[in-house]
Amino acid sequence: GQLVESGGGFVQPGGSLRLSCAASQLTFIYYDMSWYRQGQGPGKERELVATITTDNRTTYPDSVNGRFTISRVNDKNTVYLQMHSLKPEDTAVFSCGAKNVHWYAEYWGQGTQVTVSS
Repeated sequence: GQLVESGGGFVQPGGSLRLSCAASQLTFIYYDMSWYRQGQGPGKERELVATITTDNRTTYPDSVNGRFTISRVNDKNTVYLQMHSLKPEDTAVFSCGAKNVHWYAEYWGQGTQVTVSS
């Protein structure tokens, strides 16, 4: 399987961005999809920011709940992350992950940089 993210960039605080993750070489409907982020600097660990299951249930941590929305379009093998009210602390490399719900298989993308700054 292969995951390719796009849509990152530079945005001012309070702005919005939509990230996309295109999946290939896997049966997309069998995978729960997630977005992660990892900021720069010491002590910055990878953080799960959104998950959407194969039956479209979504979960978010408190840090992004109400600001980020994950969605998927199975016909396009694509998962999206719509981000609103962005803050400087959202600055990170955002990557997507796919986890098969029937057998052990996981894939990761390379990530896309999101920078929130004035």
